[in-house]
Amino acid sequence: MTHAPDEDLLRAHAPQVLAALLRRYGAGQLDVCEDAVQEALLAAHRQWPRDGRPDDPFAWLLTSARRRMIDRIRSDHHRRDRELAYAELWQPLADASTVHADESIWLLRLCCHPALSRTAQVTLTLRAVAGLTTAQIAHAYLLPEATIAQRISRAKAGIRSAGTNFPPPLGPGDRLDQVLDVIYVMFTEGHTSSSGTDPSDIRLSDEAIRLGRLVHEVQPDHVETAGLLSLMILTDARRAARTDARGALIPLDEQDRSLWNRDAITEATSILDESLTRGTPGPYAIQAAIAALHDEAPSTETTDWPQILALYRLLDYTTQNPVATLNGAVAEAMVHGPEAGLSTIDALVDLGRITDRKRIAAVRAHLLERAGRTAEAIEEYRDAAQRTLSIPERDYLTARARRLES
Repeated sequence: MTHAPDEDLLRAHAPQVLAALLRRYGAGQLDVCEDAVQEALLAAHRQWPRDGRPDDPFAWLLTSARRRMIDRIRSDHHRRDRELAYAELWQPLADASTVHADESIWLLRLCCHPALSRTAQVTLTLRAVAGLTTAQIAHAYLLPEATIAQRISRAKAGIRSAGTNFPPPLGPGDRLDQVLDVIYVMFTEGHTSSSGTDPSDIRLSDEAIRLGRLVHEVQPDHVETAGLLSLMILTDARRAARTDARGALIPLDEQDRSLWNRDAITEATSILDESLTRGTPGPYAIQAAIAALHDEAPSTETTDWPQILALYRLLDYTTQNPVATLNGAVAEAMVHGPEAGLSTIDALVDLGRITDRKRIAAVRAHLLERAGRTAEAIEEYRDAAQRTLSIPERDYLTARARRLES
């Protein structure tokens, strides 16, 4: 019986096969291993429709990739320098037949090597774990392919220089903070593109959620892992209501909440509630709690703003992050009036705690509009519009200014 290749299955297995090869042959073989996996995937596309899908797709892909590594090394002009690696390839893969756990987590940890910059960690994760091509990553960040290719090349060189061995199994906290941060960066960029013509990149946000689920499966008792997964699902649950038919952004208080994904909200709140019984919430869990209050409210007016304000203050205290203070100013305005929120922002600016003028202008414009200070609000909306690199966000801010002018 002939089966068509399952794209989701191949995509899910690709990082596992790559991780298995790297664990066996070392991070120094990243280039060779990655090429072998890509060739194995192409072979699956050609052979599975003709011969039928194998009973164990992972084993098939692993064997195919390993054979291609051997062929690659055999044909290498620098055979002498590769003799040792060639000999090692003939040794059986350790536990290859029993590798059923998702090795993507191992690959994530490799990509989050502390020797790499955050930019390199994210780029390498998108390539090696998410399986995005150089062109797809370049499109997501609106950068030339050559720039992304250089980033990937430098990241791999950084891994080689940092050590040739794939990190052995370590404790549950090994690089977990970096892994969660990289996943959140992916999701944030996917949910709200920082530049370009598209308001979002669903591929990135979906992949971030998939990776978040994998990490949560491995670390089900870790509060922040559950918090991040819950936060991403709760935020993504509003996707269908975030833009209109023309792709224009719709602010949260004007969204049609009937379009929000209630099944996703239920799942995310369940994950969050269960995790909060296990320990003290960190930044991700606190943000997830805020998102849950928004998602569970029937309207802006019935939202539990006092509790949201309390959570923002806890987040500010926990992280000392001025962005938390800035976002909390909106909740403060809903509880104590827009002038109170504006005072908080002004104090933040006076103390020099935040320099993101675009973000400041956008929030101030919103609160000034609520305070009835129309002329100042128009000025801030236009200032924010000039500073953003996102076309949908620029159009939204400009439209708000025009609406006040009319």
